[in-house]
Amino acid sequence: MSISLYSIKGQKTSEKLELPNVFQTPLRPDIIKRAVLAEQSWKRQPKGVSPQAGKLVSVDNWGPGRGVARVPRMKGSGTHSAQRTAFIPQARGGHRAHPPRSEKRIIEKINRKEHLLALKSAIAYTGNKEAIILRGHRFEEQIEFPIIVESKAEEIEKTKDVITLLEKLGLSLDLMKVKLGKKIRSGKGKGRGRKYKIPVGPLIVVSNEESSIVKAGRNVLGTQIVNVNKLTTELLAPGTHPGRLTIWTEEAIKALNERFGDK
Repeated sequence: MSISLYSIKGQKTSEKLELPNVFQTPLRPDIIKRAVLAEQSWKRQPKGVSPQAGKLVSVDNWGPGRGVARVPRMKGSGTHSAQRTAFIPQARGGHRAHPPRSEKRIIEKINRKEHLLALKSAIAYTGNKEAIILRGHRFEEQIEFPIIVESKAEEIEKTKDVITLLEKLGLSLDLMKVKLGKKIRSGKGKGRGRKYKIPVGPLIVVSNEESSIVKAGRNVLGTQIVNVNKLTTELLAPGTHPGRLTIWTEEAIKALNERFGDK
């Protein structure tokens, strides 16, 4: 299957490019969801409390016959300290009943071949116009998917030129959706370095992470630029929902063909 190339001016060129077979992979949203959840679990950091937290205290149990609850109480000569409960979860300063444990298994495993199928299926979704619309992206009707631009796009050096390229490709509606959807996060996350929630915008896939467009496009709101060899299922299907609006460069498609070939 061949498809037209777009120039950096947003116009279709007469040149045709043969699509790799990976774009013919069956669409498997169920496996994509499993892969994304597994990738997200790899980012988690083990956390737990000290096994001795709340237990480093000298206590005694008075036993029955005193008219008070039979709970551990602090040893001490003073009247107040001798009556204070300690150690148990319901006591002030006592250990937690079911604390988080650092040895807990937090990594979700996925078979290697299944993970590969999920990645290939997520790539195939970038050429499915209906899935991209269903995911919530907005663009002009005449766009042909997958969107492939000529290699000159990787030489763009200014952020304004990246925005111009996206607008000329007919993606200005998606950029506007991201801009209007930026909102202040509710809850305590505002004070923890993530004040704003920003909708997911276009993804630009290049062949070389040293390309000038990588630095030029990192300030475009909601847009990510990634090397084709570092593609992940989560980048192509954020939130486990496949069909992200993706722009491929000509060299990235050639590298994709070399990576997957006829597999």
